[in-house]
Amino acid sequence: MPRISKRGTLMPNSPIRKLVPLAEEATSKGRNVIRLNIGQPDIPTSDKALAAIRNLDTKVLEYSHSAGMESLRRKMVEYYKRHNIGVNYEDILITIGGSEAITITLLTCSNGDDEILVPEPFYANYYSFATSTDVNVVAISSHIEDGFVLPPISEFEKKITEKTRGIIICNPNNPTGHVYSRKELEQIRDIVLKYDLFLLSDEVYREFVYDGEEFISVMQLEGLDQHAILIDSLSKRYSATGLRTGALVTKNKQLRDTALKFCQARLSPPYVGQIAGEAAIDSSKEYMDGVYEEYLSRRNFIVKALNEIPGVFCPYPKGAFYVMAKLPVDDAEKFSMWMLEEFEYNGNTIMLAPGAGFYTEGGLGRQEVRLAYVINKEQIAIAMKCLEVGLSKYPGRIETASAKKSVLAAK
Repeated sequence: MPRISKRGTLMPNSPIRKLVPLAEEATSKGRNVIRLNIGQPDIPTSDKALAAIRNLDTKVLEYSHSAGMESLRRKMVEYYKRHNIGVNYEDILITIGGSEAITITLLTCSNGDDEILVPEPFYANYYSFATSTDVNVVAISSHIEDGFVLPPISEFEKKITEKTRGIIICNPNNPTGHVYSRKELEQIRDIVLKYDLFLLSDEVYREFVYDGEEFISVMQLEGLDQHAILIDSLSKRYSATGLRTGALVTKNKQLRDTALKFCQARLSPPYVGQIAGEAAIDSSKEYMDGVYEEYLSRRNFIVKALNEIPGVFCPYPKGAFYVMAKLPVDDAEKFSMWMLEEFEYNGNTIMLAPGAGFYTEGGLGRQEVRLAYVINKEQIAIAMKCLEVGLSKYPGRIETASAKKSVLAAK
């Protein structure tokens, strides 16, 4: 029998989607599965994007330029300017979602067996992107008890070797919702410059920053023109995850020219996705404000509900649309499976993303789960009741000291 590649064998299952078969089985038994495991918003896609698709007047869906349509890239320059990010259209490569932007960046910036530093917990697919490009992820742990603030920069420095090629951050962060402060970003910048590294900043949740926090892009930090790569996507801000239209943005011409060769190898980004994406950038202020207010309201609702459940601790995230919560259970993955296989409340159950899948260090995140507040508050309320009742009945529940309801769990 032919052998599967080592790369394929090492490729991890998605911790976000690995419980899908159990959810499908629960559904087949007549249970309503409320899905909090994945960042698929229920908010309507921007009318501008949908209208562009409906009104598309062409006889041929042709290849675009491998770097992406110039009109889209110029439109994105206007968008970035509104966010005090100064780039020109030649600094932008359009990609098949933010995922391809990260993969191409890793292919461009690293060799096999090189290393990339990532604060954990981190978006689980970073590990998949690294595996597919033969890059080793080296994690630096942050912690739920202090709201997942940036680990001490000395911890990064301890992990830097001659194989280290760069650092990846996600700001605002998926899965934690943390928004990096200027001080934190300047600390990262300083170590990037000291060791001559690349800095990849995944900024796809830029539009969703709460409580007066300031969003700062790596493109706004002085001294990083040859080091910074901004990873972007149109999916989340316009509620259009199926567009698969992202961007790799950098002022480093050599990096950009090299990345373009990988873009040429896959010919072009999706034609229709680019057309719709360009239109979406002109979404009305009313639409964008409405989406923001809805997520803010959902965040406040779900965090309050979580912290009212005995034994549960959830810090208030400052951005994105995810929360990480610590549960009074022996193992959050076992609990998540049990909720799908054994539990129902008034015909409902819930699907969670076990926290351990967002860490590399063994044992970390074992009692944590990520929840995406991408469904309406009525559904969130039912889900929180299911969680409360489920925790009270779960055989592996552990009794803990009173949950740490610190200032982090207060709005």
